[in-house]
Order: sequence, then structure tokens, then C-alpha cells
Amino acid sequence: MNAPPEWDEAEVVMISALQHHSYCPRQCALIHVEKVFDENLYTMRGRRVHERAHDPEGALEDGVRVERGLSLFSERLGLIGMADVVEFRSGEAPYPVEYKSGPRRGSTHDDIQLCAQAMCLEEMLGCDVPLGAVYHYASRRRREVAFDGALRSLTETTIREVRRLLLTSTVPPPVADARCPKCSLFDACMPFALAGAEREAAWLYDLRR
Repeated sequence: MNAPPEWDEAEVVMISALQHHSYCPRQCALIHVEKVFDENLYTMRGRRVHERAHDPEGALEDGVRVERGLSLFSERLGLIGMADVVEFRSGEAPYPVEYKSGPRRGSTHDDIQLCAQAMCLEEMLGCDVPLGAVYHYASRRRREVAFDGALRSLTETTIREVRRLLLTSTVPPPVADARCPKCSLFDACMPFALAGAEREAAWLYDLRR
């Protein structure tokens, strides 16, 4: 995908990076700054689900036009990416659907990613997009998301934070918490080893004061 014309290529943010940053800024930096990506069970499941969703052919399903793998952009926000699915019902607003491999549960990280897709659709199509859904493949259930003012504000803040990270090539320190063992970048990140080294360095500094 090409960068929107008002932005330099280095400033353009991938929609997927918003979910990564919301989950863990270090994960986002390793993927989008250091270009590190490893597979684990969770990413393999997610990739299979997205491959099913990203059939580029549109289709008419139960009277609903369904576009899969739809390219998105926003010149205002400097965003590019792809929607898994966008549903178009006659007389209604476009309805983006983001596919996730896990069971149905609330996730601010996923909501930010979906909201960014909605804001791109609004700019591209010149209409309001008030609602969308996250489809949780493991439970075969949707969770509807309302794109209210608070979520839109959080999404725009996340875009700015990701852009700052990209432009400064910053890699934040590891969080070293319960998120880490499930992350596909666990081995590359070494969160607990690095966090332990930082604690030891701080202890030695205090000891020498």
C-alpha cells in the first residue's frame, strides 16, 4: 500500500500497529521498528482465521454485500491498512468486522484497531460509521463495538504515539508481566531477563551511593 500523499512514508501508521501498541508498546516497536516477527500457536491461529477472511472477492450473502480484505486509508490520520470484512446493507452505514481467533471477550486493543478502520471508511466513503463488530472465531460469536467519542479519542492518541515511536525508532523497555508468555516475540524480547538485569543494575547503583 502506498502512503497517503500528505504524509512521508516514515510517518504513515499501519492500522495493525495500533493493536500491537495498545497491547504492548515494546511489541509494536519490535515488529514495526526492528522488523522482528516470530510465530507461535496464537499467531498461527490468527493467521489462519485472517486468511479465511481475506478472500478479495466481494459477495452477496443473505442480501448483504460483503467485501473481504478491503484496503483502507486515511489522509487526515496518515493511516493505511486492511479491513477483514466490511458489510454493506442497503440504506445502512458500512459495518466493519475484525476477525480474532480467540473466544468472545472485551478488548480495548481490538476496539482501537476496529475504530481506526471505521474512521478510514468514513473518510473514504463520506459517511458516518457508528458501529462495527469483532468476530471471535473460537466461539463463533460477534461482539458489537460502538465508536463513541472516548474510543475515537483513544484511537487518535494511539496513532500519535505509534507515529512518535516510528519516527524516533524507539524500543520501549519490557513490561515483564502476565502478557509476556503468550507473546510470539517472547524469545526475541527476553522480557524477564532484561527486567531482571535492570533491577540488578538499579540495586548496584543504590548500593554504591
